[in-house]
Amino acid sequence: MRPRLAARSTRLFLAVAAVTALAATSTACSGDDVEGAGSSSAPSAGSDSPSSDGSPSAAASGSSGSGASSTSSGESSGSGGADDKTAASGDGGKSGYGQSCGTNDLDFTVTSETQAGGYYLVTAKAKSGITCYLDVNTPSVGFGSGTDGVASPVGQGGEDPIKLTGSAVAFTGISPKTTDTDGGKEFDTVIIATSDDDPDPAELQLPDTATVDKPIVTNWSTSRAETVPVII
Repeated sequence: MRPRLAARSTRLFLAVAAVTALAATSTACSGDDVEGAGSSSAPSAGSDSPSSDGSPSAAASGSSGSGASSTSSGESSGSGGADDKTAASGDGGKSGYGQSCGTNDLDFTVTSETQAGGYYLVTAKAKSGITCYLDVNTPSVGFGSGTDGVASPVGQGGEDPIKLTGSAVAFTGISPKTTDTDGGKEFDTVIIATSDDDPDPAELQLPDTATVDKPIVTNWSTSRAETVPVII
């Protein structure tokens, strides 16, 4: 069972290609940076940014003569009020947003587990000062730059949406090999994104080398017991 695999494979393939190109031009990336990296400091859902003289941009303030005024946070009038977002801060203006989680809003850790023949447990946590929601139930996951390394969703677990803030975490399980045959491709990293079209997927260092053949991935869940991947 591989629902929406073709579309997922194409989109994640393009995202993987972008990660690969970025890695090739980077000159200051160490192995210790990889696990929590893969995410740019730019927010996934941009806020209205001020112009160089400190005034709100034209996009934020509206067209001339419209009568709409901007608040000090760059929020245009009628946008939903102070509860929707707070003033920009040192975290790139993401503090307090209550928005959809982009990959670059999160820190990830990966551990190797022994259940179900062995799988990788990925734990996601919001970065300091960020509140966001995992409102896309299944992450996009792939090994390498080929479409054959894209993990198929198996529909296990799932809470929609999951709020991430402070110490709250969400889990997903990745089984790199679901075939009984020998062989497969070996990888030291896995690429993950919160959605198929996220422009900033994260490349995570694996705790060991994975043999990959028809990988699968579970939905996000707040219970790690629900994210032991098996083919249903």
